[in-house]
Amino acid sequence: MKLSYTYDSPVGMLYLAEENGVLTDLRFRPIPIAEERETPLLSRAAEQLDEYFDGRRHEFDLPLYPRGTPFQTSVWSALQDIPYGETRSYKNIASALGKPTACRAVGSANNKNPISIIIPCHRVIGSGGALTGYGGGLDVKQALLELEKR
Repeated sequence: MKLSYTYDSPVGMLYLAEENGVLTDLRFRPIPIAEERETPLLSRAAEQLDEYFDGRRHEFDLPLYPRGTPFQTSVWSALQDIPYGETRSYKNIASALGKPTACRAVGSANNKNPISIIIPCHRVIGSGGALTGYGGGLDVKQALLELEKR
């Protein structure tokens, strides 16, 4: 059973969920079929998010279990290699995975990232530096990138 926690962040409400002691979700919309209950893990995630939004945390230290296809999980793993305050293009990620023509597939996997912010899909931008889609909205993506530039 998923347990969820609602976190009031500087970029709006965030919805976290855990199952069996691992973080499975950080979303911008409520998580269906999850019981709202604060747990030690969800509290720790909220504390780390506080530190992130205060500019004191650059990496998260939480057990994660994003569910997806093998390709999606490889993309999400690559996202975690993007350093705080830096960005990569979809093409950069595709090339890093050894699939240089898979830019759209990388974009699709990025869009399905179930653990936003902690798995930093906001750090992926279009070629030429253009901001492209983000589950929380482009204004939130811009705010996260600006936070990391400070």
